[in-house]
Amino acid sequence: MNTQSALKSYAKVQYRTDVEVASPHRLIDMLFEGALERITQAKGAMQYGNIAMKGQKINSAISIVGGLRESLNTDEGGDIAFNLDNLYVYIQSILAKAHITNNPAQLEEAATLLGDLRSAWKQIG
Repeated sequence: MNTQSALKSYAKVQYRTDVEVASPHRLIDMLFEGALERITQAKGAMQYGNIAMKGQKINSAISIVGGLRESLNTDEGGDIAFNLDNLYVYIQSILAKAHITNNPAQLEEAATLLGDLRSAWKQIG
């Protein structure tokens, strides 16, 4: 087994362990963290012309934002949940546009919005 493969295996096990012991609040934070990480990776791939990786990372970020949408409690969340859902839909749409237009500014907008949401989420906890 080479070193890179071993590191990936370790990271996967560590991530699973983190998820298993995380509180519900921490799990949402991990979604924010994952989406922001994928957006950063997509920007790097975009800069280096790696189209396949850019698409993979943007699609992953869109999926993670979908997970944030699914976590909303629309029964008890009222207007806040409704507004967050709309914001998540908007973030997903600008990520898709960034993929199509190869526009890093749209990735930055998505990252800024998610970063602001993550900051607010951390203050709640």
